[in-house]
Amino acid sequence: MGTIGRIKLLHQLLMRAMEKSWSAYGLNAAGFDVLATLRRSGSPYALSPGDLMASTLVTSGTMTHRIDQLVKAGLVERVRNAEDGRGFLISLTPQGRELIDEAVSAHVETQETLAGVLTDEQRAQLDSLLKQFLHELESS
Repeated sequence: MGTIGRIKLLHQLLMRAMEKSWSAYGLNAAGFDVLATLRRSGSPYALSPGDLMASTLVTSGTMTHRIDQLVKAGLVERVRNAEDGRGFLISLTPQGRELIDEAVSAHVETQETLAGVLTDEQRAQLDSLLKQFLHELESS
């Protein structure tokens, strides 16, 4: 197996472990992504659908579906944008904020466990190589 094959396999194994962590909170990768993006945005934990799309790199149709699912679950709500009366923002509900705070803590623990098989030196070396690889691919 070559380098790209190992990276692909590693991605699958990492995603499987992270999805297990998210599912304990009733979330999938898409839901976690939206909720975590809103949480990272800081108080008042609200972004426009366009800002969410830009942050998560998905299409408008995909984002609308994700938002609809999270609204149904009571984790986000659509609120009027005070700065632009024509638009609206997607905001974490108190339930959504509590859930994502717990899910992020578990996510960080999962990442630490996964990366814990490497020494600090190995992690630093891998991180440096991956940054270089990403930079080269993004530049071409």
